[in-house]
Amino acid sequence: MKILIINGPNLNLLGRREPGIYGAETFEKYLDELRRRFPGTDIEYFQSNVEGEIIDRIHQAGFGADANLNTDATHPDGGLVDGIVLNAGAYTHTSVAIHDAIRAIKTPVIEVHISNVHQREEFRHHSYISPAASGIIIGFGLDGYRLAIEGLLQKAESKG
Repeated sequence: MKILIINGPNLNLLGRREPGIYGAETFEKYLDELRRRFPGTDIEYFQSNVEGEIIDRIHQAGFGADANLNTDATHPDGGLVDGIVLNAGAYTHTSVAIHDAIRAIKTPVIEVHISNVHQREEFRHHSYISPAASGIIIGFGLDGYRLAIEGLLQKAESKG
């Protein structure tokens, strides 16, 4: 099984940005831990601060590089994945375009937030991603990514 983790804006700063909210561990270090924990799962990682790049990668994950998309046609296996773990960062609260990209693909998407967004500023209480997502994990720190992967694996096992 191949799972793609997509992190949105400012999540490249994990470990340095507001450690009281997001923790002191870098995502790269946590990603190594995830890959060790799920050795039979191919975990790919993509991070961008650019909304359009996130949308392009969602399209590629659902349709592959040969679908006449503005994506990397040289991507091994066309970029297709079995599931997506998405932390869209601030785009969660603003991006109808990411919502539409998720709706356009059949690949299940689990929305993840490191902090409990409902305990934070009011503008963070609304998600444009949630109505399009297969599931939502909020407030478990970086462990939310592990929970999302476990959910995708369990869903795949129940289908298989």
